[in-house]
Amino acid sequence: MSSHSRLHGSGSYRVPWMFDEDETDPQSAVAVTRTFARFKNRLAPYLVAAGDEAHRTGTPIMRPMLLEFPDDPSVPHLDRQYMLGADLLVAPVFTAEGDVELYLPEGTWAGLRTGERVDGGRWVRERHGFDSLPLYVRPGGVVPLSAHEDRADADHLDGLTLVVNPGAPGWSRTVRVRGLDGAPVAFSVRRDDDGLVVESALADGWSVQVAGGTSAGAVDGTARVAL
Repeated sequence: MSSHSRLHGSGSYRVPWMFDEDETDPQSAVAVTRTFARFKNRLAPYLVAAGDEAHRTGTPIMRPMLLEFPDDPSVPHLDRQYMLGADLLVAPVFTAEGDVELYLPEGTWAGLRTGERVDGGRWVRERHGFDSLPLYVRPGGVVPLSAHEDRADADHLDGLTLVVNPGAPGWSRTVRVRGLDGAPVAFSVRRDDDGLVVESALADGWSVQVAGGTSAGAVDGTARVAL
């Protein structure tokens, strides 16, 4: 859950298959590495957008909580969690037992991989295995996910899914995803009285999913999901 991922050591060979390669064990070193490598490939359009923002504004891809929530008095000292881009909260696991204690600012957060919705403004305790960690979409967050988990340089617009944790009625925002030609395509996301609406100049081949809820494909550049 960062801009760069590497496996290397100083004067030693450190790769997951040096530890174990049990294909029947979903928590073997190779299986866990594969799980997160594939998931990070799906995150590529989100990470590219965060990199664009870092280039334009100097705002880092990995951000201390204080940078995104400067008015929350509980966040200045937090050093065991961070924001990956503007919309994803990451809390690494530092205990052998898998216990994690993290703070969620105000609002309703949604687990990106689990879909679980959790009220913020409080501390949360969780337990995770080697193949998971706390990864939450902030209130009003939109995370574009690629359909291609085999490589990061695929066409991110092909089968794109926008995972949305919508704000209150009247909330809106625009996200941009770059295609193979490097040109950004805009997706306007808003919540009205009937639900969630996403519009784009891209007619089809993409969909929207409410985090932890239903999804809908685009028809003539528009996708709608009831809330």
